[in-house]
Amino acid sequence: MTQNASPLPDVADTATRILEAAEAQFRHYGYSKTTVADVAKELGMSPANIYRFFGSKGELLEGVCARMLQQSLMIAKAAADLPVSAEERLRRYSMNHFEFTVSTMLDERKVHEMVVVAIEQSWGVIDKHIDEIQAILTGIIADGMENGEFVKGDPAHVARCFGAATSPLHHPQMVAQCIGKSNRAAPEDLTEFAIRALKV
Repeated sequence: MTQNASPLPDVADTATRILEAAEAQFRHYGYSKTTVADVAKELGMSPANIYRFFGSKGELLEGVCARMLQQSLMIAKAAADLPVSAEERLRRYSMNHFEFTVSTMLDERKVHEMVVVAIEQSWGVIDKHIDEIQAILTGIIADGMENGEFVKGDPAHVARCFGAATSPLHHPQMVAQCIGKSNRAAPEDLTEFAIRALKV
């Protein structure tokens, strides 16, 4: 009696393995020095198999960045779900995000390179992430308006303004330019300034 053949690997699982290998290569060698052939070699497969899932090295980078941005989104969601005031949730969101940007996207220079390339290309994954973050901020601010912490208004508009005001703490390139400089606002001060603006 013959045994049944092993099932084919799940397509989604294969794509995830490819992204994991690509991220490891990008982190170790840098995006510019990594080729699709390098990723394929790491996985023991042919470049043609990579191209079945990702049409180019740029698409691979987009997928890797999407995975990293998912971590950022989880930080925002965790702050939004805290059983504290809307003000404190915004504070936690801003400061935790700043720490994430520094530790993940600046301390590892090759990771920073990946993010900069993605931002400069203005890929849809970046815009989608901004929309998701803005939706979370809108929810927090709407709560604050409802319970009297913040002045009444259009929470979506206020969330966009809050996001823009604190972008020097979350945008990798801006953080890289400003961090540690005495003539820039400290992260805590900029966060408090933006929160105070919601109360005026």
